[in-house]
Amino acid sequence: MINIDNQQDFPESTLLERAARFTLELQPDSADADITIVLTDDRQLHELNRDFLGVDAPTDVLSFSSFEEDPETGASYLGDILISIPRAAQQALAGGHPLEAEVQLLVVHGVLHLLGHDHAEAEEKALMWNEQAKVLERLGLGYVKIQDS
Repeated sequence: MINIDNQQDFPESTLLERAARFTLELQPDSADADITIVLTDDRQLHELNRDFLGVDAPTDVLSFSSFEEDPETGASYLGDILISIPRAAQQALAGGHPLEAEVQLLVVHGVLHLLGHDHAEAEEKALMWNEQAKVLERLGLGYVKIQDS
């Protein structure tokens, strides 16, 4: 199940569910996993980035892995993805594409992190960007690129 905590009145939550589902399908054993997507603001992501990663700055997306199992259903809970909608809006404007496309990209990116991907090293970044591109193409968003930071 894809749970969305929409604190920013983002109108297209079904697009986000679809982006998450397509990304989870990259790993068949994760296709039925549960995640939560929180749509929030720069302040919250800044605080979390500082408190958990030691980076005193806002960011666009953070992922927090859980790897828990629901005792009643046996479903795997992969974790939470938090997205700053104001930051996504800035990035969409800079990239020349709709906000909805940017937020879908950030969902894909966040889910890939929950699935164990990273981009700290060049080799793992190339793998993650390749997987990200596959999902974005499937979503019809192959023209959207993540901002390198």
